[in-house]
Amino acid sequence: MPNTEQQFDHIIATCRDLFRKKLIDYGASWRILRPQSVTDQILIKAKRIRSIEEKGISKVDEGINSEFIGIVNYGIVGLIQLELQHTDSVDITTEEAMSLYDKYAQQSKELMFAKNHDYGEAWRSMRISSYTDLILVKLFRTKQIENNEGHTLVSEGIDANYMDMINYSIFGLIKLNYPEDKE
Repeated sequence: MPNTEQQFDHIIATCRDLFRKKLIDYGASWRILRPQSVTDQILIKAKRIRSIEEKGISKVDEGINSEFIGIVNYGIVGLIQLELQHTDSVDITTEEAMSLYDKYAQQSKELMFAKNHDYGEAWRSMRISSYTDLILVKLFRTKQIENNEGHTLVSEGIDANYMDMINYSIFGLIKLNYPEDKE
């Protein structure tokens, strides 16, 4: 029986490590991104995953794995931007950014485990391509909410959609990195 918590923690540690290294290289330059731009960055990554899935080949030397990691990290950036709002300068340290990263990674994990409890790990029976499609659905929902200036009548907000995108990406990464768990 696979240990979802250990697998989640391993995947998020990989994503976090890359995020930290990019912070050292670039600083928190993403602080200038408006939430809509973060959403569009995630859209580019999800569309690339779908393209690779459909064509079966990638002409750039980065595969689906790196794109899912990018979605996790941009999803967390999106959550940070929703909390802090965008700025015209880099206004947080690496340590502050990592603390916020950990906060939102933990919130995403808690949401995943709550849903996992209710759905009985149904995600393990899904195909990776379904996660891609669900991420794209969440992206188009997020874009609609952004076009509505954040207002919804009965639906979850942008933050919930970002967390779902993070979790679907982690599911994909678990399936890619633990092939013995594939059904």
